[in-house]
Amino acid sequence: MRSLRFDSLDAFAAVVRHGSFRAAAAERGVSTSALSQTVAALETSLGIRLLNRTTRSVAPTEAGEGLMERLAPALDEIRGAVADLDRLRENPSGTVRINAPGPAVDHVLCPLVFSFMRAYPEVRVEIASDAAIIDIVACGFDAGVRFGRQVQKDMIAVPLGPPLRYVIVASPGYVAARGEPATPHDLVRHDCVRRRFPGGTLVTWRFERDGEALEMAPGGRLTLGSAQQELQAALAGQGVAHVFEDYAAAHLADGSLVEMLRDWSPKLPGWFLYYPNRRHAGAAMRAFLAHLRGFVWPQDSARPG
Repeated sequence: MRSLRFDSLDAFAAVVRHGSFRAAAAERGVSTSALSQTVAALETSLGIRLLNRTTRSVAPTEAGEGLMERLAPALDEIRGAVADLDRLRENPSGTVRINAPGPAVDHVLCPLVFSFMRAYPEVRVEIASDAAIIDIVACGFDAGVRFGRQVQKDMIAVPLGPPLRYVIVASPGYVAARGEPATPHDLVRHDCVRRRFPGGTLVTWRFERDGEALEMAPGGRLTLGSAQQELQAALAGQGVAHVFEDYAAAHLADGSLVEMLRDWSPKLPGWFLYYPNRRHAGAAMRAFLAHLRGFVWPQDSARPG
């Protein structure tokens, strides 16, 4: 048996984690064909097939499962050893990979990351915008962003950004033609712009005032797939939209949107950054966490009370 290369073993492990050559190649920044050739060379060197390949899926063979079981903790130890060495560097380097929903990326993660990268020019950052709940460790991410109630119990979670608030908005033209709802119940007589999550679920609208809580699935002729599209529909006079305040703030300030039912829109807990409780974390990730702890959120002073 020829000597084995660490990158070949790491490539095999990435394919098993993702269940896909394409996803593993994207994570590693190489082509799918190059990654396939690397794994094929590893199988040739070992003299045994490690992966069963079909046109639709990739799964480890019995030998591959056995190797992965022994290999995963060893790779973690190697990464930990490299991270320990990186502590001796004056300037952290490496890559921080974060998985987060689009609204969190737009309004809290991007400002934080831009500031971080100016402070640490040798660190690379990759953000994957994804609303689905995933296993960040299995998918090769260093951290994820979700609401607090969606964070797994075995993760460390830290607040990310100020509290959130949904707003109910429409264009001045729509309000002039259709009037304003006095309570959330009045929305049944309005064209509400609905939004559907990638998994197929419709977004529900939640309201609260003086201890009374309401939740409704709005009715309307238009259903879209993102908050940005919903905002554009409201600006075009298409109906009533339900978006995070951050999306609508500039339009509310210049008068192109009107907020309604303000006293029914309570503040919500903000986003949380979460990451695995590991003994070893890379220098880049440790620097990112330190930067987060000292970051001043510009939205805090700009939000209305």
